[in-house]
Amino acid sequence: MSDFEALTAALCEFRDARDWRQFHTLRNLITSLNLEAAELLELTQWKSDAEIDALPADAKSGEALRDECADILLYLLLIADTAGIDLLAAARAKLLKNAAKYPIEKARGSRAKYTELG
Repeated sequence: MSDFEALTAALCEFRDARDWRQFHTLRNLITSLNLEAAELLELTQWKSDAEIDALPADAKSGEALRDECADILLYLLLIADTAGIDLLAAARAKLLKNAAKYPIEKARGSRAKYTELG
């Protein structure tokens, strides 16, 4: 069992013990994931790049950063479980797609979208 599978099992056990599955439709989970991503983004609002880079080292801000990242991961695991997605396989497949869209010789050092690479 992978770490993702073990974490998903623990998460589903947590959810099911509280009878929350009834609220975890695919739509609600996707919405919740985006709300958590917005909370992560909020940690950077009105801050300079230097302040954002310092977030992990600050006790309070670092904890908030870890918590929001964890919330996002947990919702993503629930979405994948609900939709029957093997996240590791999907991530590996997406990495291969990205490698084809962004060949090293064209993309190295460039921030251009793949449709703009010459």
